Amino acid sequence: MGASRIGGWRSRDPHYGPALAWAASRCYRLLIDGQSKDREADALKGANFARRALEVAGDDPGILAAATLALAYFGEDIGAMIALVDRALARNPNFARGWHVSGILREWAGQPDLAIEHLEAALRLSPRVRVGSSLAFIGIAHFLSRRFDEAVPKLLLAIQEDPSYSQPYR
Repeated sequence: MGASRIGGWRSRDPHYGPALAWAASRCYRLLIDGQSKDREADALKGANFARRALEVAGDDPGILAAATLALAYFGEDIGAMIALVDRALARNPNFARGWHVSGILREWAGQPDLAIEHLEAALRLSPRVRVGSSLAFIGIAHFLSRRFDEAVPKLLLAIQEDPSYSQPYR
């Protein structure tokens, strides 16, 4: 369903999957970055955007990845979210962002070694996209596996890549 023209201006399409997924991602970022003025309301709004995005996503890997990351953060079943990101990767195995999201979900699911594999795949496919974030999650996965000698260099590189990203400091 495309946007229609009204009086020379485009009207908004409430069923446009990429915009819904983007809105869910922004709600997720408000919470994770500590910028939300009402965490509960933003989480509910973000989950609603993500669910609506999934309803119209079909097999669009970008929508699947963005919506599953947001929903996992908002507390949806991690196994179901992993299945959805796996669907995105089956559709496009060269989708770096999908591998990045899959790595994060695997880490949250307590699978640090698989998380590292998937995050490294994301970096191989797109070496400059989200490097700091990927390195931070790789470092955290090593930390969770008690491989501190491998965790520290990744976390320090993540801080160097993006000093404003708070995760590697934690």
